[in-house]
Amino acid sequence: MTLLENYSLKTSNTFGIEASARYYLELFSSADIEEFVHTKKWSTVPHLILGGGSNLLFTKNFDGIVLKNKLKGISLVKETPEHVFVKAQAGEIWHNFVLHCIQHNYAGVENLSLIPGCVGASPMQNIGAYGVEIKDVFHELEAISLTDGATKIFSSTECEFGYRESVFKRKYKNQFIIVSVTFKLNKHPKFNTSYGAIEKEMEAMGVTEISIAAISKAVCNIRSSKLPNPIEIGNAGSFFKNPVVSSNKFEQLKGVFPEIVGYKNSATETKLAAGWLIEQCGWKGYRLGDAGVHKNQALVLVNYKEASGREIFDLSQQILDSVKAKFEVELEREVNII
Repeated sequence: MTLLENYSLKTSNTFGIEASARYYLELFSSADIEEFVHTKKWSTVPHLILGGGSNLLFTKNFDGIVLKNKLKGISLVKETPEHVFVKAQAGEIWHNFVLHCIQHNYAGVENLSLIPGCVGASPMQNIGAYGVEIKDVFHELEAISLTDGATKIFSSTECEFGYRESVFKRKYKNQFIIVSVTFKLNKHPKFNTSYGAIEKEMEAMGVTEISIAAISKAVCNIRSSKLPNPIEIGNAGSFFKNPVVSSNKFEQLKGVFPEIVGYKNSATETKLAAGWLIEQCGWKGYRLGDAGVHKNQALVLVNYKEASGREIFDLSQQILDSVKAKFEVELEREVNII
């Protein structure tokens, strides 16, 4: 373990917000986690589990201990005629894991290419893109309780996956450290290209034979064209969730706003495009100081250089209020506010 004090978190969050942690502890193994749990000194100190920092907005310093998950490793644990079960340690970079799967022809996560963050955060957020969510490829995860150090295996059902949700964002928030995640992937690919512009992009790429590598490349191209690189402009990707409304509500909105964008979510619900709602309120490309809304994607709030977390948060609240006033629809932040 590596313990540091009064540690700057600016390079530990993709927004690039200047904030500090009273204590910062790097964890490299399950033994490190267990040692932390059983060290009495930390029992009353507030803690924050940090992966890639790609879904956080610091609005103040953290007066506690930040636990940085740095567990590494990818292994094949089991296979059947149809599937492979691949275990990745929680500190692995998510996109590196996707590339590993593509290299070994393990299908199922190619649509999730180039999503920032670590493997451990993927089930917490139930990350998703281009028609695929973690719950579709999830088998189980191993986590250690910060209360007593006990190891627990969580099944898909026990994770209670929802839209960008899991039990670890609500009932068990900051109560477990995820050690590893095991994915059930396909030996024989089932291509998912109907969502978004994947087929169009592959056509532009000159792809003549579809493959998981081609899908991954197409997804990377699309994401790179729409979303700013956090290395260049601080951001956390999509800041808001796409709201889900009743189908009746959607029809009412469509009567007033014929161009409104929505997708059938269930027999009785429709998912609205939050980016479209925000853009209609005039926010796309907005900037005040160094806090702003990206010029190409209204869902993405950005830190152009030295914006504070509070400035980003206040901007997000103005956006929430304007969408509520115009459409009578409540947006919800996807990013975790600290």
